[in-house]
Amino acid sequence: MIQSDLTSSISLGADLRALRKSRGMTLTELAEVTDRSVGWLSQVERDLSEPSVSDLKLIASALDVHVSILFGQAQSPATETGIIVRAHARRPIGSKATGLVEELLSPDLTDDFEMVHSTFDPGAVMQDSVTRPTQELAYLVSGRLDLEIDGQAFTVQTGDSFRIKGVSYRWSNPYDTPAVAIWVIAPPVY
Repeated sequence: MIQSDLTSSISLGADLRALRKSRGMTLTELAEVTDRSVGWLSQVERDLSEPSVSDLKLIASALDVHVSILFGQAQSPATETGIIVRAHARRPIGSKATGLVEELLSPDLTDDFEMVHSTFDPGAVMQDSVTRPTQELAYLVSGRLDLEIDGQAFTVQTGDSFRIKGVSYRWSNPYDTPAVAIWVIAPPVY
């Protein structure tokens, strides 16, 4: 029997706790960085207190994530909560400013990994290399993408996959069509 009750895909508090733990941060450390009390942060993580938008911006900054990941938790039937993510209910990650649109495929941020759907617009470029303490595996669903991984240049196309394991990388899509990739990232970083 399918229930028609709608609930959030996961609590904000659980997401915040997962993000904090994935960064190896204690509540005390987060409290120091955000100038908030350990008790209040603990209540937020247990969904006993509701942070304001300005609090969420502060916490997101301390956790080095875009605040958008903390919003837009889609409503879903109670029987699907934490299990199914419908295409129309994906949570946006970051902003389109760089020509990259990312959506969370995972039901929440409480697993040891996350799955992300990325669309790289034609002409989009990641100007500066980044290094993250993660293991990331991507599969290119469509298009082509130029990569620089640990100083080596690669071009990947539909059906190819690649791994980034704690080394610097950047990307560009100098082609006329969007590139779409599915990522598995551990630990979660968004």
